[in-house]
Amino acid sequence: MVSLTAPYLSGFLAFREVPFLVDAVRRLQEKQPSLMPQVLLVDGNGVLHHRGFGVACHLGVLTDLPCVGVAKKLLQVDGLENNALHKDKIRLLRARGDAFPLRGRSGAILGVALKSHDHSTKPLYVSVGHKISLEAAVRLTRSCCRFRIPEPVRQADIRSRDYIRRTLGGPGPPTPGQERSQRAQRPEVCSTRGPAELGQGRAPEAHSQGPRTRPEGPDPCARASEQDLALGLCELRLRPGPQQATLRR
Repeated sequence: MVSLTAPYLSGFLAFREVPFLVDAVRRLQEKQPSLMPQVLLVDGNGVLHHRGFGVACHLGVLTDLPCVGVAKKLLQVDGLENNALHKDKIRLLRARGDAFPLRGRSGAILGVALKSHDHSTKPLYVSVGHKISLEAAVRLTRSCCRFRIPEPVRQADIRSRDYIRRTLGGPGPPTPGQERSQRAQRPEVCSTRGPAELGQGRAPEAHSQGPRTRPEGPDPCARASEQDLALGLCELRLRPGPQQATLRR
């Protein structure tokens, strides 16, 4: 893991993250040169950028490797907007591989909106990073997609999250069977369903239509809240003055 010290500033992502990426590429070249990639897919933009030089360009120049920018959201530059017209064009993308160019107000084509999967409703925004044509970048991105996100980017995200989870000792995501078991064991508190739905008492249509009254005795929800407060799960301290309170967990 690395410690990011530079603050995040929109349009300057490369200055925050690229030094660590360059270091990773150089270490790979030194230790396992046979695994050096021929091209890098970058989770970010290339020339589709405020200054025409996004993180994919920055990384490509410093490593001298072909780079492709693959972004999940449209960076609105040079007159490009995620407006109704843009959304209409997205709806016209019917099948995997369908695409349309992203032409800016200047007339330059900054990238391509690509439908990378048949069942995806959101396109990818592919742009040139370094030493590759836009046509080749789109073709390569499409060929790497088993799902919406290109597999190299998707696997990097999955494996890095798994590494962090194992390193920091956090629990992993529950399996589908565990989720069903947890839902089955979860008690139902203060249900709003009628007696017939709970399997007891009269059917709902047999109930009186008169005004409802609160049942006598303490409210079970109120009791639960009092128990939570007694256990110290949530402590509310009132300060002097009207409508002033602080919540300490």
